[in-house]
This record gives sequence, C-alpha cells and structure tokens, in this order.
Amino acid sequence: MHREMLTIGAFAKACRLSPKALRLYDELDLLRPARVDPYTGYRYYAAGQLERARLVAWLRRLGMPLARIREVCDLCSRDPAAAGREIRAYWAGVERETAVRRDLAAFLVDHLAGRAGSSERSPQPGQPPQLPQPGLSGKSGQPGKDTTMLELRYSAHSDTGRVRPANQDTAYAGARLLAVADGYGPAGAPASGAAVEALRFLDARELPAGNVLGVLDDAVREATEAVRDAADGAGDTGTTLTALLLTGSRLALVHIGDSRAYLLRDGALFRVTHDHTVVQSMIDEGRLTPEEAAAHPQRALLLKALTTGVPDLKLRDAAPGDRYLLCSDGLTAVVPDARIRDLLGSCPAPDTAVRALVDAANSAGGPDNVSCVVADVVETAA
Repeated sequence: MHREMLTIGAFAKACRLSPKALRLYDELDLLRPARVDPYTGYRYYAAGQLERARLVAWLRRLGMPLARIREVCDLCSRDPAAAGREIRAYWAGVERETAVRRDLAAFLVDHLAGRAGSSERSPQPGQPPQLPQPGLSGKSGQPGKDTTMLELRYSAHSDTGRVRPANQDTAYAGARLLAVADGYGPAGAPASGAAVEALRFLDARELPAGNVLGVLDDAVREATEAVRDAADGAGDTGTTLTALLLTGSRLALVHIGDSRAYLLRDGALFRVTHDHTVVQSMIDEGRLTPEEAAAHPQRALLLKALTTGVPDLKLRDAAPGDRYLLCSDGLTAVVPDARIRDLLGSCPAPDTAVRALVDAANSAGGPDNVSCVVADVVETAA
C-alpha cells in the first residue's frame, strides 16, 4: 500500500507545500493524509489529493485565511464555479482594503516629503523625529498650509416620506461638517441623532490640518458609543453614517452603511462612497448586475453599520465649483443616478437642489425617510 502512495516529503515536493505546513493542515482538518502509519506516525498521501493540496497552496499565496480556504476547497469538490466566485469575492475585498491603504500611504509620502523640506519641523538634538498622525497636508506641500482656502455653502433637509410613520433619519450641514445618518430598529431615530450630535463639535472650531483624520476617527468612536447608549438595550438598533469634514482645501470622509456621498464636478456625477450592503457585495463579486440588485429582496440588508463594523476613512481634494450631495437610501432607492445628476446640475442653489431631490423621492412613492445635504465648495473671499 505504501508503494501506491506518496510519502509526506514526496507529496510536499509535488504540491509545493512544506512538510511543516502539511502537518499543520492535518491538525486543522484542512488536508488530512490518506494514511498514517500506526507504529511510526508517518503520513502518506494519495496522488488524488494533489489537486486539493495545490489549490490550498495557491490560495495561501493569495493570503486567504485558512478557515476560508477550507470553505473554498470543500465547495470546489461540489461546485467548482461557486468556488471560483468565492475566490473572486475574497479578492474584491482585498482590493477594496488595498485601495484604502494605498490612499493612506500616498498621504504619508506627501506629508513626510513636506516635513523633509521644512526646517521649522527639524527635531532638536537628542530628540527623535515625531511621525504625525494621519491627516491633511496643504497644496503647498507644507503640512497644514493651504494655498487655496475654501468654504461651503450648504442646505440640509430630512423628510418622513409618504409611507413611514416616523422619521429615523438625521441630516446636518454646517460651515465645516456635513452629515447624514439613517437609523433603524426600535430606537432608530435616537440612534441617528446621537451619531450626528457626537460629530457636531467638529463644526465649532478650526481643526489642525495635520491631525484631522485622527480627530475624526476619535469622534466616530465616540459616536459609536453614543449610538449604543441611545439604543438602551433595544435589539437590532443602529444607524448608518456618512459625513464630510472640510479643512482648508481638503475633505475628510467617514462612511459606513448605505447612505451615500456624491460629487458633481464639471457636469459629471461621481459616487464617492461604497455601499456596505449584501447586494453591493454581490455586485462586486459578479453575482448580480446593478439592474438585478435594484429589485433584489435583500437590497436594504446592511453588512455594516456604525456599531457593527469599521467605517471607511478617506481624504479628498476639494475644488471650487464642486457640489457634494450626502443622502440616505430613501433617495437613491427610488431616484436613479441620472435623475440625481440632472437635479443637482439644474438647481442654482443648495436649498433648491435639496428640495428638488426630496420632492423627487416623494414623487416616486416616498417609501422611506429621505434626507439630503447639498453643499457647494467656493473659494474664500480675500
């Protein structure tokens, strides 16, 4: 029988996994040997196990966790196409995470390049250089110094809609802060209100440009605790949160859930945020088309909300003439992006744009609460 099987050394060489890895995968029930000698404990593998072993090796090279590798391998034996979709889904998540890390890396490179050119920030003899917290650098290349100062002209409105008995949305717009939160569950309204209220102090004072992301991250943590307190033990209560914070000529974004932020620039509409929903993950994985997702019975099912996941934090350049829209899904579920673009582009002022968007949602049936914040970026007068 031994002659019909491969020793652990020969099997390791054939599948490009080390004997140490094979012993670990045996212990984890990921890749059991075909036979173990009862006297020596030596492992033997069948040639038919090479395909699974090679798949494990490839997935490990992708960085996939062992628990998920087991799921993919088990699925592969029953439905190879489904296993392929799972691999694609995993890689889509890796690319999203990589994009966030790439943005942070680019910021750090720019920020440190600015520090290298600034004698004011040179460390004193005997003192180590201090790495700044992730934040913003001005267009001049010097941290916290902007050559162009911008301000917001804004309007916000939240409407109950035509079906829901109460409004669980909260919308806020101020000189620096824009925010929309969409609450759900028995205490949805207090939850969304608590989330936005916890951020409002950001609107009241000038923030150090080099530390704005750190300050925003701390504020979001406080908002998360405020939502838990507002829920007061009520099950299945939470809120989405999408907010923009202006500092100089840059915008910091925090986002979690399915409320959205859009940018209208030069007549083109861009979605700034990525929905954290079941159907969006299925679109990312190629399982659904956007058209199919619009009618999917689980289109409102969230994958992440403020108390159940880590929000996205990003930095953006702002430019005079930009128009931003923050909205709850009460708008986007019933008003197509093309119509949103037309309304944003045709209304001269933020307040008229907000009213037009809310009216469009209600004209489409108003099945949900709808909240909109519209803000124009303008250059500060000298």
